[in-house]
Amino acid sequence: MGISTSNFHYALFLAMAAALFSGGLSVGVNWGTMATHQLPPEKVVQMLKNNGFNKLKLFEAHYKILEALAGSGIEVMLAIPNYMLAEMSEDPDAAATWVDVNVTSYLYSGGVNIKYVAVGNEPLLQAYNGTYVKHTLPALRNIQEALNRAGLGDQIKATIPFNADVYYSPDSDPVPSAGDFRPEIIVGEVGWPTDGNKFANVENAKRFNQGLLQHVLSGKGTPLRSGQINIYLFSLIDENAKSVAPGNFERHWGIFEFDGKPKYELDLSGMTEEKGLIPVEGVRYMAKRWCVLNPDVEDSEELPESIDYACSLSDCTALGYGCSCNHLSVLGNASYAFNMYYQVKSQKKWACDFNGLAMITDQDPSDGTCEFPIMIDYGSSVILHKGLLEILGATVGLCSLLLLILKL
Repeated sequence: MGISTSNFHYALFLAMAAALFSGGLSVGVNWGTMATHQLPPEKVVQMLKNNGFNKLKLFEAHYKILEALAGSGIEVMLAIPNYMLAEMSEDPDAAATWVDVNVTSYLYSGGVNIKYVAVGNEPLLQAYNGTYVKHTLPALRNIQEALNRAGLGDQIKATIPFNADVYYSPDSDPVPSAGDFRPEIIVGEVGWPTDGNKFANVENAKRFNQGLLQHVLSGKGTPLRSGQINIYLFSLIDENAKSVAPGNFERHWGIFEFDGKPKYELDLSGMTEEKGLIPVEGVRYMAKRWCVLNPDVEDSEELPESIDYACSLSDCTALGYGCSCNHLSVLGNASYAFNMYYQVKSQKKWACDFNGLAMITDQDPSDGTCEFPIMIDYGSSVILHKGLLEILGATVGLCSLLLLILKL
């Protein structure tokens, strides 16, 4: 796939407006929600509490998640999506309304422990080609001023998340490590994916994250700055609708599977003990049915097009080179693609046809490291976004992925 391993060092630096180094556990976690079927927020919040997470970073401010967080005591960083930055920068009243609806409304006794508001998500990322540059700072000012006017300026601070590329120097005149920030910095995203690339697997992810926790919680800090480092693990749960523009591994950052099952043992205390993470409890699944290639079908000219269609509206990133399902045969690839589409479509009967190429079975076709998942029951999950299937259909890199699938 030609993806650089440097992409895995997914560190996001947050230059904060207030001192952040406090006592106690300094490890938080990112909770992204770009998934077609999601766990009920109240179950996820309970899982966070069961595992001892007391800091949480969100990428939006959805009312269902905020309601679930009420009374939990978990410290929360909300976020304003990039697409809202223009409005926030140009209209102070819009910023004030956002603060009133998403912050002030949840600060009642027993409400949500909101500590920060992230203005955008890496809005100055070089890949955006300056799209948000002129809006980011004015939006930050308007949000902080809105917090100040609401009497919250001393307890809640607005900040801007930066990608590590802010440290990059021009090739024509490189000056390594010339970037200069205030000392109060949080590492907002750091982790290792488990699939979607030959270097992305459970073993590497466990080794990286456990070593990270051990060092961070030791209090040793870095050669330049001793003491605890505040970090947010990236991420909590896999997201099957994320863009794969940076790489197919983007959908596999979670330390938990899409259904809240831990992927590996991880000692959050940093003591490197073989402690298992506590899963989400009470998850309801759809029926034990899978969609596979009809064994009666012989070579069909329609098969490549059908696989292309199924993958464009689901998630076939596990079929890539070096990934968990790369060992499947061409026929196995077809079954995997059909099943992913079938599950994303909530096991609708019409979603397992493909002009007679597919059939429904109650026999689990999972093979070794390759799991054919069954989706979370639609009635027990919650859709927090609109247009996720459109996002899936527009993901970058689909053509190259399908070449791998078909092994052409």
